[in-house]
Amino acid sequence: MRKILAPSILSADFGKLSQEMMEVAHAGADWIHLDVMDGHFVPNISFGAPVIKSVRPATSLPFDVHLMISDPDTYIPDFAEAGADYISFHAEASSNYEKTIDLIRSLGVKPGIVINPDTPITSIEAVLDRVDYVLCMSVYPGFGGQSYIPEVLEKITTLAQLREERGLPFLIEVDGGFNTKTMKSFVASGADVFVAGSAVFGHHDYKSAIKTLTSLW
Repeated sequence: MRKILAPSILSADFGKLSQEMMEVAHAGADWIHLDVMDGHFVPNISFGAPVIKSVRPATSLPFDVHLMISDPDTYIPDFAEAGADYISFHAEASSNYEKTIDLIRSLGVKPGIVINPDTPITSIEAVLDRVDYVLCMSVYPGFGGQSYIPEVLEKITTLAQLREERGLPFLIEVDGGFNTKTMKSFVASGADVFVAGSAVFGHHDYKSAIKTLTSLW
């Protein structure tokens, strides 16, 4: 499968967000990852649908909206309307995966499900044939700049094996702890989509940072 780099704007300069997105798009990003935090499901607060809608004109790249929020079904229509191409929700925040997945797809958006480092893959196995992607958190959600948890590599490997065994097309996305040392491990485990925050926005030359990361594929 084609590898995809999705810079997370959580690490961008919010004072010039549209410009930052245009710059990473020009530098070679494939998707834009948008981390939505509500201060309840996770301790931090980031931004909501109005901000996403305001920056949607900045680039034609797909918007990958990661909802780190409680009660995602209530807010999913707002994010779809704001311009999301992909919406993922946390397994830990939904009481009915099928319902949430169907809601996202009914709005013309591709659904994904997210699992935290300590959430077992068995909890989402039943819906692997209904999602477009699975996002594995390799850090605990809510804060940027964390070091990744190595045990998550086993989860990625297991997901890749399940995908092959069942002949399913879902992508495996991984978020957290990216750098030039860890990228090869994530790739070898079977990940397809890589969410990079400070590994891109922490450099003054985005094109060089993206080239360095993607050269490891």
